[in-house]
Amino acid sequence: MNDDSLEVRQVTVRFGGLTALDGVSLTAPPNQVTGIIGPNGAGKTTLLNVLCGLVRPESGSARFAGRELLRLRPHQLAGLGIARTLQGVGLFGGLSVAENVMVGATCHARAGTWPALLGLLRSDRDERMLRARAMAALELVGVAEHADRMPGTLPYGVRKRVALARALASGPRLLLLDEPASGLSEQELGELGTLISALARDLTLVIIEHRMDLMMSACDSITVLDFGKVIAAGTPGQVQADPAVTAAYLGIAADGGEAGAGAAGAGEGGAGEDGGRPGGPGGPGPAGGGAR
Repeated sequence: MNDDSLEVRQVTVRFGGLTALDGVSLTAPPNQVTGIIGPNGAGKTTLLNVLCGLVRPESGSARFAGRELLRLRPHQLAGLGIARTLQGVGLFGGLSVAENVMVGATCHARAGTWPALLGLLRSDRDERMLRARAMAALELVGVAEHADRMPGTLPYGVRKRVALARALASGPRLLLLDEPASGLSEQELGELGTLISALARDLTLVIIEHRMDLMMSACDSITVLDFGKVIAAGTPGQVQADPAVTAAYLGIAADGGEAGAGAAGAGEGGAGEDGGRPGGPGGPGPAGGGAR
C-alpha cells in the first residue's frame, strides 16, 4: 500500500527451539490507534523488535507506506518517519529534559560532525532548530515547563512523557509505543489515553499495553497474540467478547473448563519476556512490570 499503513504479513520468528512469532499478520491504518495485546510471552515486543530491525524474522514481510522494513537497520528508521518508545524511560541522566528531547530530533540536523565541533554558524542554526522542535514536542505532551530540569528530579509519570516527546521530536509518521502506561497513576492513565487519541489524528499509531482500560478506550482496533499466534482481531468490543481471548488471559475455556496453553506463562528467551500473566481483557491489567 502507498499510504501510511503498516502491513505485517506472515512474520515468523524463532529463538532456537522456541517459536516467538508464528505467521503473524496485521494491518495498522493511518489516523487510527492499533493495539496489540496478549499475556506475557505472547510475542508483542518481539513484533516491535522485528519492525525496528532489532530482530530478523525467519520469514514474512512488513511494509510501511509501501516500503519494506525487514531489510533496514535500526538507524535508518527515523529517516523513514518511524519512531518508538521503550518500556522504561531511557533518558540520559546527564542531559536536561530539553536536551534529551533534542536527541530525538537529530535526524533533521543539517550540519555534520565537523561544523558542530568547530561551532560554525550552520551548527548554531541546527541547535536552535533542534531546540525549537524539542520545545514543540514537550508542549504537545504537556511538560514544557520542565524543559530545563534534569530527568532524575522529575516524577516517573513526567519522565514517561519526556520519553514520548523525544520520539515525537523526530516528526514520525509511524509511532510505536511499548507499554507507555506502565507505572502511571489512574489520573495519568486517563490523560495518556486522551493524548494517544489526539496523536493518532496525524500519524499511524501502534501500541502495546497491559492496561486493558486504556486499550479498550483508546484503540480503534486490537490484535491479540498468544504464544506467538494471532488468536483474535477486531474492535475493542469484539476482542473483549471473544472466548479465545478470555481463555488466553484467564485459562478458562469457552465451555467453562480450563484452557490448555493459555493458562501457562511462557518466556520468550531471547525476546526477554517473562512468564507471568496479566489481568484479563475485561478489566485493568497491572500498572507496571517489565512484561512484553
